[in-house]
Amino acid sequence: MELRIQRAVVANLSTRPNAVESGPFVLGLDHGTDSPHINYATPVPGAEITAADVVDLVTAFAGRPPRLEYVTSCAPGLEKLLLDAGFAVEVRNEYLTCTPATLVPHPVPAGFELFIPESDGEIAGVIAVQNEAFGSPGNADPAAIDRQRRVRRHGGVFVGARTTDGRYAGGGGTVVPSDGICEVGGIAVGAAHRRRGLAGAITAAIAGRLFGAGIEVAWLEASGGDSWRVYERVGFRPAGQRLYVARY
Repeated sequence: MELRIQRAVVANLSTRPNAVESGPFVLGLDHGTDSPHINYATPVPGAEITAADVVDLVTAFAGRPPRLEYVTSCAPGLEKLLLDAGFAVEVRNEYLTCTPATLVPHPVPAGFELFIPESDGEIAGVIAVQNEAFGSPGNADPAAIDRQRRVRRHGGVFVGARTTDGRYAGGGGTVVPSDGICEVGGIAVGAAHRRRGLAGAITAAIAGRLFGAGIEVAWLEASGGDSWRVYERVGFRPAGQRLYVARY
């Protein structure tokens, strides 16, 4: 499973509009945003990696801060090469996986509804809630809306949540699926609507849509104990470790 997930990460980054291959790495660049959580690299599993490859990788970022995310077991010697080159570990995250057999349906709490954002206004409204929840308050710019539409055109899922009187309350989505696997991310609920079960409902709805489209495995990362418990209740189970490392 670890190898399969790393291959899916490589495939996803390759779909970015300005993706670059640098030796044993793929850089998922998108010139429409400066976000390091979108513009990052990952190693091709099984490829031999040298210190010279790391130097070339830094150059390939063309002035952007070089950053990587990857399943640690798929490139066991890479961390030392990166640290020797001046990189620093940002975080080590456990990731969790879910299959149709483990998914637990989660009811939408009273007073809310889930929907698929279609118009620019709906997409922007959900993204604004996500931005606020993740500490970057602000409206969605046209590039962010286009990015979301591009992912959906390639099989991704985007689910929004709103109150029954029309206020945007949360949302979440996926990357582009690959080889029967898809990463779920951006699960967010506005501060005024938390601890009511909405995050679980959003996560379960996204996973359910993936499985309904034939995806075999959904995976995600938990940022803390609260989110970990939410995802486990939905049917996600610990499966491995990923490393975030960067040089700023």
